[in-house]
Amino acid sequence: MNTIGWIGSLLLAVCAVPQALKTMEEKTCSFSPLTLQLWFWGEVFTLVYVTYQMDYPLIFNMVVNLLCVSVLLYYNERKAGQ
Repeated sequence: MNTIGWIGSLLLAVCAVPQALKTMEEKTCSFSPLTLQLWFWGEVFTLVYVTYQMDYPLIFNMVVNLLCVSVLLYYNERKAGQ
């Protein structure tokens, strides 16, 4: 059962990586700021919860997702400031 949890978390964690890489390459992001902010804060609150539960596959997932959404937020804000 742990293996299934890790596989699911890995798939969820990497699903945002292609978009983050594309965003870094193009130096622009096409998500709405509200979507990115809700996604970011959802990940933060979920990370706090799963850390308390000591659910290591989900902790891994949340950390990777937070890194990806942070890249998207950075370039989205950068685009908005131009």
